[in-house]
Amino acid sequence: MRLRKTILLVAVAGMMAGCTSTGGVRQPSAPETVAPEKALVLPPPGGPSIVSVVERKRGNGVEQTISLFTSSSVPGQNSLKVQFFGASGANPGVGNAGFSKIYESGIAREVARSAPGVPMATSATFLQNAYGPFGYASGRSRAGDTCVYAWQQIRSSTAANTQARNFGMIQLRLRLCDARASERQLLGIVYGYTVTGTFDGEVWNPYGNPPPADLALGRTGAPIYPDEGGYRASPMPPIGYEPAPAIVTRPRAAVRSASTAQPAQGVAPVPAPIGPRVPLPGEAPQTSARPAAAVAPIEQSVRAIGVTVPSPDCIGDAAMTAACRR
Repeated sequence: MRLRKTILLVAVAGMMAGCTSTGGVRQPSAPETVAPEKALVLPPPGGPSIVSVVERKRGNGVEQTISLFTSSSVPGQNSLKVQFFGASGANPGVGNAGFSKIYESGIAREVARSAPGVPMATSATFLQNAYGPFGYASGRSRAGDTCVYAWQQIRSSTAANTQARNFGMIQLRLRLCDARASERQLLGIVYGYTVTGTFDGEVWNPYGNPPPADLALGRTGAPIYPDEGGYRASPMPPIGYEPAPAIVTRPRAAVRSASTAQPAQGVAPVPAPIGPRVPLPGEAPQTSARPAAAVAPIEQSVRAIGVTVPSPDCIGDAAMTAACRR
């Protein structure tokens, strides 16, 4: 009897649930393509352009794979992958992403898969951009393409986490291969990208507390000059890159001797320069080529143009004497 009542109650509950259901169609959360302007990280101006952005929402954050313009013979796509960890409840229906730090063993496997066939070497130099320290590996393919794989983890210090805040974390991976750019040019993208995504609330702030002001401000004996470079150990590398200009070679013109040069048919010869000819060493000087008849009128005209200054004795009435008329 009790079993029949239980079955009846279950049937009635199922009928009521069926009547209250809206019957709408719901698409489960999956990776989707978003507009390039919604990318959580933007490359620097002049850097590689964004081709597409694929976003996946997790239960504890958001992931984006930003595909970048690629000009290389190395297999693979240039991309910028970003992961935001800590926003709990963003998408409860999907499993959480692994909240783990960056370790050397895991990065070594990522570097090996980033550029197939390219020997990559991890740099031991300490570098940092505006968001903190980062690491990278670089290599060159047989065809001469340069590849760079960089990684960065943005997270506040352990001391800041003890105050029940600053729990968020951002991880970035950058893969770049280019046929013409150098390693330094590709590394400039790491210095120039901008993180545009943020967390809701101070609890998930990944940057920690803001740094204090410089101790030199307002202190006697610590002048501050208008030039840059007083606080940087070295100048920042240039941001962005362009293809190297093509080298154009021009054929040399054939040099011919003046004695063997012949004027082209239908072209008038160049007249000889007008003026006196300077004799060569050991050659007798030549007289002027102008006729004497042409020189005489010129000399006469010069004498005719000349002005005669009268004597002081031939001024006034004495100018009419015969001596002054000569």
